[in-house]
Amino acid sequence: MHPVERLLRQTRFLTSAQRLDQCPPDEGLEVAFAGRSNAGKSSAINRLTGQKSLARTSKTPGRTQLLNFFEVTEGRRLVDLPGYGYAKVDRATRQQWQKELDGYLAERRCLRGLVLLMDIRHPLKDFDQMLVDWSAEARMPLHLLLTKADKLSFGQAKTTVMKVASSLKGHPAPLTAQLFSSTSGAGCDDAWDRLGGWLELPLD
Repeated sequence: MHPVERLLRQTRFLTSAQRLDQCPPDEGLEVAFAGRSNAGKSSAINRLTGQKSLARTSKTPGRTQLLNFFEVTEGRRLVDLPGYGYAKVDRATRQQWQKELDGYLAERRCLRGLVLLMDIRHPLKDFDQMLVDWSAEARMPLHLLLTKADKLSFGQAKTTVMKVASSLKGHPAPLTAQLFSSTSGAGCDDAWDRLGGWLELPLD
């Protein structure tokens, strides 16, 4: 078993926050997961932590409407950010989500990296590009998970991830990209390596 996987299996739900002032104290280390509502974010979190229902999954995209915090070990957290794209909510609610997300990304000092999940068949949509641009401006390390890689042939999937990485070549902050499948588990080792490094998890 990958040493980071072993630690992530003990991850537990900590709290949900609708506003920034409801977040846990801004200390320790955090890695945030973001993505459009159909990118498979909750499924990826569950797969990486080896838990079936840690992050809520739903057949109705857009159910994640809060900032959800999960504690890996003391002072080490994963954060599931609100999904966008297909969520059926009114404009005022959507604008409030946007405000809180912007505030979290801009003000959270303990944030060490952002994992951006994109359906490999539909990469770099408007919301994705917005987060890419934000991470560039903030010099925030960014790791792209091109999810649902099992939906394409290996050759098609590799070509897509290379095209995405190439299109973001000038990104000023550390940026990496990989294939990932919650269904098959493809790409888990690379993702665990990235999470372990950002969260400074012990590897022995």
